[in-house]
Amino acid sequence: MTRLKSRFLVDLLLRRTEAAGGFATVLAKGDDTAGIILVQCCERGEPGPLLERRFSADGHYIWEAVGPTDAKDSESRANYQDRRRKADPDLWFIELDIADAPRLVAEWGALT
Repeated sequence: MTRLKSRFLVDLLLRRTEAAGGFATVLAKGDDTAGIILVQCCERGEPGPLLERRFSADGHYIWEAVGPTDAKDSESRANYQDRRRKADPDLWFIELDIADAPRLVAEWGALT
């Protein structure tokens, strides 16, 4: 199975979000070929879940909620993001601000 490059997937997610009337931005650029993708979901500026694209044991990619469970705890969120970025400098960190961002990510994930 051909693996799509991370840069291509990030660009696709940004375009899909904007086409649906939302806002998307790259907060940290990762490795173009194989960087892990971490998505901060927001709705009207209010933080939602952090989702990470991971490789599962069955050979497919899945999206999992990661990090602190309290989306309003911005300090814990920032600490988690800093730790992830230090541990993996190839990590992409994307922010989406759109209604029902997790649904959009799931739909996008089904394409990849």
